[in-house]
Amino acid sequence: MSHNAHIAGVGMTPFGVHENDTVGGLTARAVNDALHDAGIAVAEIDSVFFANATQGALEGQLMVPGQVALRRMGFERVPVFNVENACASGSSALSLAITSVRAGESEIALAVGVEKMNVGDRMRSMTVFDGAYDVSDPAALDRILRDLGGEVDLSAVGPRSRFMDIYAAMARSHMAAYGSTQRQLAAVAAKNHRHSVANPLAHFRRDMSIEDVLAGRPLGFPLTVPMCSPLTDGAAAVIVCSEPVARRLAGDRSIEVLACAVGTGTTRAPDDFSRHVTRLAGQRAFESAGVGPAEVDVAEVHDATAFGEVLVSELLGLVAMGEGGPAAEAGVTSLGGRIPINTSGGLESKGHPLAATGLGQVFELVTQLRGEAGARQVDGARIALAENGGGFVAGEEAVAVVTILQNRRR
Repeated sequence: MSHNAHIAGVGMTPFGVHENDTVGGLTARAVNDALHDAGIAVAEIDSVFFANATQGALEGQLMVPGQVALRRMGFERVPVFNVENACASGSSALSLAITSVRAGESEIALAVGVEKMNVGDRMRSMTVFDGAYDVSDPAALDRILRDLGGEVDLSAVGPRSRFMDIYAAMARSHMAAYGSTQRQLAAVAAKNHRHSVANPLAHFRRDMSIEDVLAGRPLGFPLTVPMCSPLTDGAAAVIVCSEPVARRLAGDRSIEVLACAVGTGTTRAPDDFSRHVTRLAGQRAFESAGVGPAEVDVAEVHDATAFGEVLVSELLGLVAMGEGGPAAEAGVTSLGGRIPINTSGGLESKGHPLAATGLGQVFELVTQLRGEAGARQVDGARIALAENGGGFVAGEEAVAVVTILQNRRR
């Protein structure tokens, strides 16, 4: 018998640079906030899904990071599962928590994601991204990027993660196919920086104009630094419960999980977006939820660069193919627009602590659906969507997770 899953509590640290904090300390802050939000104690959690992608590489904690981080909080005896799925680690942990509740294995499950990426050596932190594509054939990545974005001289481009080259090549391919422009990408970034001003937990809270974004340091055409996510520390946690428990704990503040679809890629031509991993995961999520893109009131999508938001918004049907850039330029995806996207400021401004990112998206959407987002509130938000991607294989994300949430009482 399948059970409905609800979210009864959420917690999130400020995203940013936490020089004097640890993975365990950040975990405790997010989990304690989620427990307090749900009104429960550690002892009431039946299972834990702990997401982290970089601690092994950066600190040498290659195994059992969840057990180490959570024992200090009093988590004992309960099963703790460690989850790594690149930038989609947090949303993958959430999917497993939802599955555990739906299967009746847990009445209350905890998903938590955490990263401590600022460790005093920026170049070492950047190298962790090199493990998010096929390391057995690095030349294959260069071939894919040339096929997507052509030959580009990057010799004068400063320090960056390899994924900025990946996004830049994908953006150039999109520009050639649909006529999207660098200014439209800057409009996406400016919109997200503007949204972040009202988010007290965001890494950056600086309003930027399109011209400010275009004037930023180049990171391989068409990207500039303000179009890209920073190196961020932080943690986020979500408590998933069966419906009766969620109603008892959270009452009118509980949020129903309509769908959570996880997908990996298929072999396809680069221009065959009908079979893109994100589109297929989105189609499964919409079918499971029984709603369509037009019914989504607010969305958080994976904008590790501004181009990421453009492409994902199109693949999910929130706007038509080729219209992601023009929609941002016209205000369609801004607060007050038809479909506000990344009201939190997105990864570009809120920050991107890899394994915490997907759960941070859910934190924002639960806050929106509860009507508790303050100056960044989307009026009457009832259905919300999160999309979180991770890694890179064969010309697209290695994994995509699409989650759809609803507040039935609005």
